[in-house]
Amino acid sequence: MIPFSPKQRPTLKERPAALPNSAVPDRHRIELAGVELRPDMSGALHVPEFAALIISDLHLEQGTSLARRGIRVPPYDTAITISLLESVVKRFAPQRLIFLGDSFHDAEGETRVEEPLMARLSAIAEGHECFWICGNHDPLPPQLLAGHAVEQLLLGPLTLRHEPKRLRAEEAEISGHLHPGCAVAQRGRRVSGKCFIADGRRLIMPAFGAYTGALSVFAEPYQRLFARGETQAWLIGQSRIYKFPLDRLC
Repeated sequence: MIPFSPKQRPTLKERPAALPNSAVPDRHRIELAGVELRPDMSGALHVPEFAALIISDLHLEQGTSLARRGIRVPPYDTAITISLLESVVKRFAPQRLIFLGDSFHDAEGETRVEEPLMARLSAIAEGHECFWICGNHDPLPPQLLAGHAVEQLLLGPLTLRHEPKRLRAEEAEISGHLHPGCAVAQRGRRVSGKCFIADGRRLIMPAFGAYTGALSVFAEPYQRLFARGETQAWLIGQSRIYKFPLDRLC
């Protein structure tokens, strides 16, 4: 693992109209092990203390991977995902980018990215201190992109990895892999979407990729990870993020 020391703190598809404006203010903060995290509508996580932007599960070239298995979908996911990535990186202007694994949908995905798109992705990687955490879809590090390949990463008191693990005493973790999603019933309608899910020691990020789905936070893999009464979800709506305790979700 590669540790970081804290930097000086800088100064400071459903219709969300079905949700009340009083649900939670637009600017959200998640505190984990004393570190302030800021969830973004894109699915990225901003960590101002470390000038870092964390992104999970790009799954680039998912469309072409599915096509190889006879599942025909428009092959535009990589272009859409890279455009979104460029936008969020420009907005936050981080010093370092941390990708939590499954950046490519399969081991050969990097070689299938069209040259103009790879040039744009390379520009992002070369313009930042970039870390590629290996995932289950891409167990080998990128060969054509700048940056450091790691199994996991220490960001101050936080352990960053692809798949959530059993936590040691006093350990706090940020992971991806499970593609969390949730739903809430409001005014006779059921509103659903990708989400961040966290308690006091663990945060699981939504998948960033354009074609990635979501696994309900009530699915079995989450049951061993979170205590129901202590867990919150940050549901990504169409125009804002909404925070709910797990007991409010359906």
